[in-house]
Amino acid sequence: MPDYYHSPALILMALLLPAFGYLYLRFRDARSLLWFLGFLCSIVAMVLLYTMNGYPGAGSPWLVASGQTFIQLSAALFLGSLSPLRFRVGRFQILFVVPYVAFLVLYSILLYGVFGGVQPRGPLTLLFPLLVGMSFAVGVFWGMTRGSVPVWIGVSFIAVLGTFSIWVCCLLGAGSGLIFVECVNLQLAAVLLVFVSRRFSPGVFLSVLGFLAWSLHCLLVLHLVGQNALLDLNLTRVIVMAKVVAAIGMIMLALEDELSSNKAAQHRERSARRQLEAYANLMLTRRRVEDFDRQGADICDTVVSNSCFTQAALVLESGGRYRLAGCAGLEIAIARPLGQLAKRIPAEGFLVPGSAPVAVAHSKTVNLDLSPWLIPGDDLERLRFTSVLAVPMVGRSGVDGALLLKGMRPEDGRRSDSADAPRLDDLLPIEMLVSRLQATRSQTMLFEKLIDSERFAGLGQLASNVTQQLNSPLTVILGFASLLQDSPSLDHLDRKAVESIVIEARSIRSTLESLSRVSHAHSDQPAAISVSELLSDMEQLYRPEFLQRSIEFQVNVAPGMPRILCGAQQLRQALLHCLQYAIAAVDRESPEMAHRESKTIRLEAAREGSLVHISVTHSGPGFINPERAFDPFVPARAGGETAGMGLSLCATILRDQNGRASAVNLQPRGAAIILELQAA
Repeated sequence: MPDYYHSPALILMALLLPAFGYLYLRFRDARSLLWFLGFLCSIVAMVLLYTMNGYPGAGSPWLVASGQTFIQLSAALFLGSLSPLRFRVGRFQILFVVPYVAFLVLYSILLYGVFGGVQPRGPLTLLFPLLVGMSFAVGVFWGMTRGSVPVWIGVSFIAVLGTFSIWVCCLLGAGSGLIFVECVNLQLAAVLLVFVSRRFSPGVFLSVLGFLAWSLHCLLVLHLVGQNALLDLNLTRVIVMAKVVAAIGMIMLALEDELSSNKAAQHRERSARRQLEAYANLMLTRRRVEDFDRQGADICDTVVSNSCFTQAALVLESGGRYRLAGCAGLEIAIARPLGQLAKRIPAEGFLVPGSAPVAVAHSKTVNLDLSPWLIPGDDLERLRFTSVLAVPMVGRSGVDGALLLKGMRPEDGRRSDSADAPRLDDLLPIEMLVSRLQATRSQTMLFEKLIDSERFAGLGQLASNVTQQLNSPLTVILGFASLLQDSPSLDHLDRKAVESIVIEARSIRSTLESLSRVSHAHSDQPAAISVSELLSDMEQLYRPEFLQRSIEFQVNVAPGMPRILCGAQQLRQALLHCLQYAIAAVDRESPEMAHRESKTIRLEAAREGSLVHISVTHSGPGFINPERAFDPFVPARAGGETAGMGLSLCATILRDQNGRASAVNLQPRGAAIILELQAA
């Protein structure tokens, strides 16, 4: 009679088995392979235990042991397919299901092969509960490994059902215990299926229903069911057909996963297209680098609004140091310390290839650890903001900045437990945006330098023409003034007036000569210059002028100053422009302030990382707008007075030397011009 109700199920499962083989060839994953092997073992067990009844040797103990072994393998493989976790042994990674099922296979071989299905007596009776206990001990470690099922649920199920299996093995015998272990594995597979799928669909419903009905095999060992022939027959038919239902359900489950994956891929494609359109429509200014950098907040807002990332920050390099140009999605408590941390990042070696691990294969985005730049008590460490994704802006001379990304919103079918694991298609649009930002910023810098060069070339030509036109009348003035100065007929007052004319005319000639030198291009080659020697020379040359004007002049050079790589003559010219501006500033100080405090000019040099700062500080009035102090013909001091071309030429010289000039106001009074140059 078993042949009649097992044969249809066996035929149906044999017809469905190629479908599982195709799923494995299609996906090439461990889950499809274990499904295929699980149903193959189930078919082999049905052939060995049921369809071979009546054939010679069908009652062989080893044939029965083989059938029971394939039953245990089938149930354990289904369990392992839904939780394919591994542990490492040396260089190898082994699935937890392998040692888990190994003890059950040994159990079947010993019980039905060695002992012929008869439970041994004496101390050997404890052998089978011990094997069950060892198998479920492996299951406990398996459940403690973080996976799709919460740890407490997995460990609780395994501990309770494992204990109950040992109790059945001791109370009802080793054969009943083995059947109960098989049913426990099928029930755990049904529970795992619910947690792994996390949806209600026909495939999930049929698979769970099939596994649960399949696990009713443990009821056949009950005395009440065994006495009722009709109940035993119907229950056996339900169990046999449950295998077919589970197989159909798992095929439907695979098709549902494929449809869901295709739908998610289409959604990601539309999202990537939308991102690219939004990034292409982002208007980037090309007038000045400062104007480009002010768009950092708008760029970050666009990234957060159109990508799957919830937080973004743009770090840009300026004058040999990094700064936070803008952010979006970050709280003030994070944005402020992040801006301070950006200033501590060294310009050399930041995000060079190989310095940080790649976030996703075949992408330029890296996992950036912020810990090396944190300071004790940093708020970022307290807020656990110590690692970000960084998309570097790689220029010709190094890394000009980076777009920092943090936090991902779960979407496109992405599970919440993998929300921090970006995909390649999540990063490609952003990497294209960063490449555009880098190209635009580099182009803006070249345009700005070209415009400045053309503008100052025109100003230099104008200065040269003015110098030539003024030299002739100035020579006449100096000549006649010298003749008058030598005339014996002049009285004291007239001679003093003539001397004033000669002094001022010579001052004008000195200014014109200086302007003529600046207006011509310098061919000064960069060299390693000693800062202390340079400032000492400046002090010796210009100290008499400061004494004549009653200006207190101080020179302070920090010990151990490195050399700087630049043109010596050009740097002297830049310092001269700064000193001339400082002299003019303290000379025009109001009489009340000059009476209360002395006029002071300080020339100082200090090192900060790989930069050397040379500052010219004066006690005169501050700048109206320090950010535009180096723009020509823009009011720099109160009363609308301008700095002339001196500071503008100074800024141009510093840019040509890969440096930067900046101006700041001091409190309660005074101002400073800071020249930043790279150490040699």
